[in-house]
Amino acid sequence: MADHLEASVTLPSDPASVSAARAYVVSTLAEWGLPPDTDVADTIRLIVSELATNAVQHTFGQSPTFTVDVRLDRDEHLRIGVTDSHPRFPKRLPAAVQQDNGRGMVIIRCLTAECGGRLRVRPTREGGKTVAIELPWRIPARPVTAGQQEP
Repeated sequence: MADHLEASVTLPSDPASVSAARAYVVSTLAEWGLPPDTDVADTIRLIVSELATNAVQHTFGQSPTFTVDVRLDRDEHLRIGVTDSHPRFPKRLPAAVQQDNGRGMVIIRCLTAECGGRLRVRPTREGGKTVAIELPWRIPARPVTAGQQEP
């Protein structure tokens, strides 16, 4: 495989774009060798959902689009970032706050840590921000089904 693979898509800041972002990332990773029916793919799907939802809901209409970047370096590190043009960084709410939303960053941070990765939030040169996860790239073996032989 090449030293790195990259893919990117820009979507409108609209709730319908969340499912488009999820589908884009999962299909890209499938092309790169990650089967979409694995626990790892499900975890990444949830993380991308939370990242995209935050980009849509918390930019208050000040970011007309958001961009999803996917990068695989040396078959070792996967990076998925969501960039929007709103300058406000996400805030972690205290655990004692009782509300129905606002837990996206906590979910992202926990899922990323469980996979051995990390979460980063960085400003862009244009005044927005990128919220990105970095994970070790591990492709799980496909289960052997009846009648199939292992490779």
